[in-house]
Amino acid sequence: MKKFISYFIGFLIIVVASVLMRWWSREITYITQQAVNAWTDEQQADCAIVLTGERNRLDEGFDLLYQGHVKKLIISGVNPSSYLEEIYPNIVFYGRIEPENIILEKNSKTTYGNAQQTLPLVEAIGCHDLILITSRMHMYRAFRTFKATYPHNINIYARATTGREYDFVWSQTAFESLKSMFYSLWAY
Repeated sequence: MKKFISYFIGFLIIVVASVLMRWWSREITYITQQAVNAWTDEQQADCAIVLTGERNRLDEGFDLLYQGHVKKLIISGVNPSSYLEEIYPNIVFYGRIEPENIILEKNSKTTYGNAQQTLPLVEAIGCHDLILITSRMHMYRAFRTFKATYPHNINIYARATTGREYDFVWSQTAFESLKSMFYSLWAY
């Protein structure tokens, strides 16, 4: 009987490991299939939300606001002690951007927090649709988190930018896919 139990436990471990590896592989595939649509898509919406982390995300958000593709820009995940000019000194080169059209969300520290903390802002300023801006590696998890958090009557459009490198780095992709697996258990 002990031999049967040990074989059964070994079998269960193999099955669970196989399922987890398949799930992890699927997440990696979804992440690496994200396109850099910031270069190709002309998008318009009431608002844009930039998830902080890399400078090019901010550039994309400010470009959309400057070009009139969005009316309001929410920058989520800003350090609580930072000011607009500190996080984006290039604002001086965007002559016709009104600072009152830029909202700094300073409470969130995670992607889930970004979605939770920006929802009341989006509802307060009356956004019916929004463009979500983040890196293409982060977009799969961010988009799914926002879709799960926001009401269905607010349309969300993904606008993925490149990260530090254009090509995916295996270690970063593997880590992002693990985060996505964790998020899928409780956030979406």
